[in-house]
Amino acid sequence: MNQQIFQVPISKKISLSKDYDPTLTSNELNKEKAVIKLQDEINTLSKLQNVLYAQNTYGVLIIFQAMDAAGKDSTIRQVMSGVNPQGCQVYNFKTPSEEDLDHDYFWRYSRCLPERGRIGIFNRSYYEEVLIARVHPEILAKQQLPILPKGEKLWQQRFAEINQFEKYLTNNGIVVLKFFLNVSKAEQKKRFLKRIDTPEKNWKFALSDITERQFWPDYQTTYEEVFNHTSTENAPWYIIPADHKWYTHLVVAEIINKRLKDLNLQYPIVSKEHQTLLQEAKVLLQAESN
Repeated sequence: MNQQIFQVPISKKISLSKDYDPTLTSNELNKEKAVIKLQDEINTLSKLQNVLYAQNTYGVLIIFQAMDAAGKDSTIRQVMSGVNPQGCQVYNFKTPSEEDLDHDYFWRYSRCLPERGRIGIFNRSYYEEVLIARVHPEILAKQQLPILPKGEKLWQQRFAEINQFEKYLTNNGIVVLKFFLNVSKAEQKKRFLKRIDTPEKNWKFALSDITERQFWPDYQTTYEEVFNHTSTENAPWYIIPADHKWYTHLVVAEIINKRLKDLNLQYPIVSKEHQTLLQEAKVLLQAESN
């Protein structure tokens, strides 16, 4: 699969509606074949994560952003199903608390960053500060901020801050992978109706979901601005077709594995002294009666 078609270019402005098709799938794979291939990718990710954990040099931050019902939860659940829970942490960021609002807007995200050797997953992220806060500017009034730049200058400032933050992370061994699950408005409607009609899914639906749906054009424009200003060499964005979850899961898994393979991860090599101790331990164990 050509992963470049999903990566947002650094030097070219994109249009979500013209450049990225949320219904896209593969001409070579159907759902059944994709499920088998996904399991292979899950197995590969499990092995790579073991080496990542043992080497203890890099951390991996995976960010998921999307419109409601795009499939963030199911993507995380499926793709990460083979990963050792000891080496993976998932954070789902909701409305900021009073404590959060008493700090800078990176604070609550910074304290959840993955340690070396671990994979950290952000289900929504600091990008909400240039997404929902831009669509709903009244949110800024609750952030207890000093005087801010007006209009476009504020968002340009925040784009620059985010780029600097992500460069700092990558300079310090944190690999940043950013996925936007691109669901169509028609597919979102189908999924909302399914949540309403399926009792065990009722809890996932809120009337606010319908309210936010009215801002669909604003969100599309705002996401484009985000991609055009924050897809960098250090931390590129990937726009993933999300109308068919079986395809979404496979593409995300392949991109994560490709990035981990590029790190050339290796198990630690022990010293000669340590190897000698291992052989001594082996002799002692073999000499035991049971």
